[in-house]
Amino acid sequence: MDAIEAANAELRARGYSERDLAVHTALHGRALLKGNKLLSPLSDDPDVVLRVVRELVPPHAELGGGMLRPSELRAQL
Repeated sequence: MDAIEAANAELRARGYSERDLAVHTALHGRALLKGNKLLSPLSDDPDVVLRVVRELVPPHAELGGGMLRPSELRAQL
């Protein structure tokens, strides 16, 4: 399983639908984290995006109606 598949599996396990938050393949070997629960997309190396998902994205139930901000996620890396 590659980093993008692993990140999406982790997001599903945390209760996110693909519409709410998912990782997609981007240009130049990058990964893109995007969805309705993210203020704006976050683009980085697939391993970094996987780390963000595993370490910084809370379960859907904890986020509630809130939004994730890429700048706050990056500051926590």
